[in-house]
Amino acid sequence: MVVTRFAPSPTGYLHIGGLRTALFSYLWARKNGGKFVLRIEDTDKARNSEEATEAILKAFNWLGLVADGEVTYQSKRDDIYAKYIEQLLEEGKAYKCYMTKEELEELRETQMANKERAKYDGRYRDFEGTPPEGVEPVIRIKAPITGEIIVRDGVKGDITFQAEDILDDFIIARSDGSPTYNFVVAVDDALMGINEVIRGDDHLSNTPKQIVVYEALGFDIPKFYHVPMIHNSQGKKLSKRDGATDVMAYKEMGYTPEALLNFLVRLGWSHGDQEIFSMEEMMELFDPKDINKSASIYNTEKLDWLNSHYIKNTSNETLVELLHDYELVLTSHDKKEILLDALKERAKTLQELSEQAKEIIATPTSYDEKAMKKAVKADTSAIIENFKAKLIAAEGIHMPTEYHHLIEAVVNEMEIGFGKIGQPLRIAMLGKMGGPGLDVIMSVIGKEESLKRIESFLDSL
Repeated sequence: MVVTRFAPSPTGYLHIGGLRTALFSYLWARKNGGKFVLRIEDTDKARNSEEATEAILKAFNWLGLVADGEVTYQSKRDDIYAKYIEQLLEEGKAYKCYMTKEELEELRETQMANKERAKYDGRYRDFEGTPPEGVEPVIRIKAPITGEIIVRDGVKGDITFQAEDILDDFIIARSDGSPTYNFVVAVDDALMGINEVIRGDDHLSNTPKQIVVYEALGFDIPKFYHVPMIHNSQGKKLSKRDGATDVMAYKEMGYTPEALLNFLVRLGWSHGDQEIFSMEEMMELFDPKDINKSASIYNTEKLDWLNSHYIKNTSNETLVELLHDYELVLTSHDKKEILLDALKERAKTLQELSEQAKEIIATPTSYDEKAMKKAVKADTSAIIENFKAKLIAAEGIHMPTEYHHLIEAVVNEMEIGFGKIGQPLRIAMLGKMGGPGLDVIMSVIGKEESLKRIESFLDSL
């Protein structure tokens, strides 16, 4: 059975790159009828944030990425780590190192002066003397001094590391007894049955060290897939300016979970030329061996295009519910279907959809000066008065087509172009140019509100 995991450190919010590896792990487990585990790697007590942990869980809930079993917290597993550290000490595969900070700094300076790679020199590796007083030791693992460590990677192929170039006897427990990252990751992955690890290739340098821990404890080594990073359009590391922001910020900006996940699955993975994938299709088609070997490029326009697609194809009933989060309540509005049908063809985000709807529903309090100069002519007042009279006389008017017929009647009667009435009437309704059809706007706000706005506009002329 395939068992994957996502293991974020709660030292910051969940970002887009982390979410992508979580999605890949989730899809691969679901495709194979396996398990997807969520583990919070909170051993760094000085940098951990409960708020960040809550944000990670909130993001997973919003996106519908449901983990199997309870969420695991490394901070609650200290006894387990202590047990395996003690086992390595007893088996002679780890040892106590009494090197002081001053000694370490002196060693580093000497190595730098000799243009040598900075590394621990193993001085306590086989130490059998009397421990120095007043020094709380760290625990170091006995790493291979020579030979090769091969990472069998499903994306990059086999990667060979020379032990002497990348390893020293790295620390597995600090002087206060707290375990270190590479040790706890290997222990947890083994004990939790994680047999396929999909993660960013910024973790590749950690992998040989974790393999050392696996082998020292006699654990099976999982299959690794190291996913290339996401770059901006200039080919550089993604920054907040480019989109590397808290995942929940995408919700605030008005992106749907479906669009965001669809966008992410295509960052580094493809299935022919297909661009739009349902969750069911992702689970059916995704295979980590098809992940690209090169970095993917973040494209905001692509995300907007996908989000627009999903908004257009979302039922109005669902949109009404979603728009509550953007301070727009349409539940009891009798023309919500007409309003949403018109706006969801234009909006790229739910936030944009909400703002466009509010602009229609709210009575304008001022008129755009440039628009007024362009639209208001000598005959504008007479044209709008004509339309006003026809609107007052119209009984039982509700639908956009009925308002459209009134506008056409004025155009035909006064023998004018549509812009002659359309532009000033649009300003009367919205206070500016733009927006959906005038007939839709007036249908949504209704006859009485349309007349009020017309009166206010005429008074301003």
